[in-house]
Amino acid sequence: MKSETIGKRIRQRRTELKLTQKDVANAIKGVSHVAISQWESDTTKPNSENLVDLSTVLECDLLWLLRGEGSSSNVMPASIGTNKVPLISYVQAGTWTGIDDLKESTGDFNYIYTFIDTSDDAFALEIKGDSMEPDFKAGDVIIIDPRIEPRAGEFVAAINGDYEATFKKYRPIGDIDELGRHHFELVPLNSDYPTLSSLKQEIRIIGTMIEHRIYRRKR
Repeated sequence: MKSETIGKRIRQRRTELKLTQKDVANAIKGVSHVAISQWESDTTKPNSENLVDLSTVLECDLLWLLRGEGSSSNVMPASIGTNKVPLISYVQAGTWTGIDDLKESTGDFNYIYTFIDTSDDAFALEIKGDSMEPDFKAGDVIIIDPRIEPRAGEFVAAINGDYEATFKKYRPIGDIDELGRHHFELVPLNSDYPTLSSLKQEIRIIGTMIEHRIYRRKR
């Protein structure tokens, strides 16, 4: 049976996928479960960006979601990423030891859902500033896995003694320290910012980036 409103179609597809309103909200940046409830009741309507995100999360055709035309299921049978990682701050990342320890002091997290297999220690960060432009811009979200050792050219989260994480490109250099570890540099993509070197200061790698999400920005 054809659902006659956008709200009814959102609810129909969400229940077909056995997702809660909170599940959908957590998968869309900047959207609360209250907003999902308002959309489903047709109290308010999602904007164009939200509709695109909804079609991805609900795995349905955008035209069906917008007008009820076509199929409620898109051509990809895959389900929404059920692996979720906490979205934390740069300060939290600087002291990251695992979600259970951090929950005791900060409460619940917002979560990012992903299809990628991660370790239990993985977490997400929202990019701040412009030191990694043009590839990474403020508002983008990255997923970091502390269990993955970085390779040359990969991107890492690290801490340099300020108890706040930084995100840079990893570049090993030839020197080896007394523990047999390679020294390395952390390179910003924006040349206006300095390169950090483990030869000159204490730097600890927190983890390696395994996913980068680019969110649409208003022009």
